[in-house]
Amino acid sequence: MGTGTGYWHASGSQLVDATGAPVRMTGVNWFGAETGNYSPHGLWSRNYKDMLDQMASLGYNTLRLPYSNQLFDPGVKPNSIDAVQNPDLQGLSGLQVLDKIIGYAGTKGMRVILDQHRPDSGAQSALWYTSAYPESRWLSDWTMLAQHYKGNTTVIGADLHNEPHSIQGGGGACWGCGDTATDWRLAAERGGNAVLAANPDWLVIVEGVDCVSGTGDPQCGWWGGNLSGARQFPVRLSKADKLVYSAHEYATSVFAQPWFSDPAFPANLPALWDHFFGYLQKQNIAPVLLGEFGTTLADPRDKVWLQELMKYAGTGTTGMSFTYWSWNPNSGDTGGILNDDWTTVNQAKQAILQPYLIPPVGGGGGGTTDPPPAVSCAVTYHVDNTWQGGFVASVTLKNTGTTPLKTWALGWTAASGTQITGGWGATVTQSGAQATAKAPTWAPDLAGGASTSIGFQATGASTPNPSGFAVGATACTT
Repeated sequence: MGTGTGYWHASGSQLVDATGAPVRMTGVNWFGAETGNYSPHGLWSRNYKDMLDQMASLGYNTLRLPYSNQLFDPGVKPNSIDAVQNPDLQGLSGLQVLDKIIGYAGTKGMRVILDQHRPDSGAQSALWYTSAYPESRWLSDWTMLAQHYKGNTTVIGADLHNEPHSIQGGGGACWGCGDTATDWRLAAERGGNAVLAANPDWLVIVEGVDCVSGTGDPQCGWWGGNLSGARQFPVRLSKADKLVYSAHEYATSVFAQPWFSDPAFPANLPALWDHFFGYLQKQNIAPVLLGEFGTTLADPRDKVWLQELMKYAGTGTTGMSFTYWSWNPNSGDTGGILNDDWTTVNQAKQAILQPYLIPPVGGGGGGTTDPPPAVSCAVTYHVDNTWQGGFVASVTLKNTGTTPLKTWALGWTAASGTQITGGWGATVTQSGAQATAKAPTWAPDLAGGASTSIGFQATGASTPNPSGFAVGATACTT
């Protein structure tokens, strides 16, 4: 499934889990711990578990959590967390709040990447350090976090610094210039190797810069978005299979980059993305994570851009990993997956992302109990959505008997050439041609006469339909 088993590493440009199975982040950013709130935003209006339940149910399998180094200063206290909504977060440090969120995300089968978004909580910095928070502090905080979460397979990696960039008129970050004070590629090696020394299981995520000369036009892109320099100056880590490159990519409503007004738009986008970051994935050099991308959809070109970017990233576990910016509605640049009420979903955005999401497989596990002998069941199968190379379908299981189906498991034979990549409403897995949907831990039994709905996403053709639906040894009518 999408988030796999154990820790992750790279096999060429494919991320794989501890068993070698392909995995992919299809996630979302939940920001706030990097700000003066020192905790993810929205906890003033909702419970954190409720938020994570909603993320997982929508299909987001990974959480990118930004923080600032200031979060870990003595005396810094999270604020704006409603005590009625979040009683178990009261009085905790910033790190302890992160622990709670990460702990619960793990029970949902989600994975987490930590993002050093900026040194202090006030503003974004061009470099990974400032005079108040020197490189030594950047390294010691990463070492602390790597040790703190060692052995916790929910946390899979470190995004070393958010959006390194140059400064107009000179200064800021460069790639490959050789100056240890400003060369982000060299700093990423120092930071990445420090992380791996403390926790060799983690992925090391290295963003691009904005401008790299000598690699062809355009020389400048988004902050953090230009990885064209990695072709000549790759990041060299002590464990090469732990490297993930990350690019940020935004729409014209964020900034009117020249390519949005090119007469060739949107046909010009794939070559642009190849130039900035896609070559790393396509040439099997290393995996790429689209760590931030988002839009208000205010400009008509924004929707086209987002649709084209998702198509470029691809579907299924072999596609490019991504974490959408942002869950929060209070991002001035992009708005969020949530609307301003912090509860309802922006359906226009979710509809574009949905075919590419690989939902997390819920935590828990354990075997299934054989159903009682007097089983009778009926199944309705429906294809909900199709696209080139994949589809989403729903299965409704009805208990047509009078005895509850205890800890039920529904099996079926998948159509030839199809592979389930994610599921919801149950723990959905596929081994060979055999697919299984196991009762969710929160609703293990199906009462007599009751129905339950199971959804799944798969690669391959949507026809013919699967066959042989059965609970235990009992065939279900279809």
